[in-house]
Amino acid sequence: MMRTLVAFISAMLLLQTADAQTVYTSEDDPKQPGAFLYKGRITHYLLANTPAFAWYASRQTTYKPSVPFLNALESARGKVRFLIFGGTWCEDTQSILPTFFKAQTAAGFSDTALTFYAVDRSKKTMGNEAQTHAITNVPTIIVLRDDKEIGRVVEYGKTGKWEEEMTQLLLQ
Repeated sequence: MMRTLVAFISAMLLLQTADAQTVYTSEDDPKQPGAFLYKGRITHYLLANTPAFAWYASRQTTYKPSVPFLNALESARGKVRFLIFGGTWCEDTQSILPTFFKAQTAAGFSDTALTFYAVDRSKKTMGNEAQTHAITNVPTIIVLRDDKEIGRVVEYGKTGKWEEEMTQLLLQ
């Protein structure tokens, strides 16, 4: 009886810990000798604190979010979640995601409302999340309300103005 209880408690603690962990790998980038890429579920803090990704801090420093975008993010707090796919090797990701995360933080939008997956060059994640969500280009930012997709902005969007398209999506 005691052994069963200990095994049960151990299993519960293991499950709780596994759920709280970020699950990703670091792989050599096949197209850039000496460079690496992340693949799997990561956080924007990982990018910010990885010296090899100096582009992250550089892009955040030069970006100023628009007032309409910040207002839309603030009004969406607690109402939507974001599912984000990006490639640490991808120039569009390197340009857009640091700015998105800067605006998200400035608007007080909780990190718990974001799930961020790094994809490899073939747009795959460790699980099949990218395939499940039909990711063909990165970055892709999917907006979910009640766990249903209400829209997405892929790369710079259809108009080339990702921030404006995201603002309109959040105001739906």
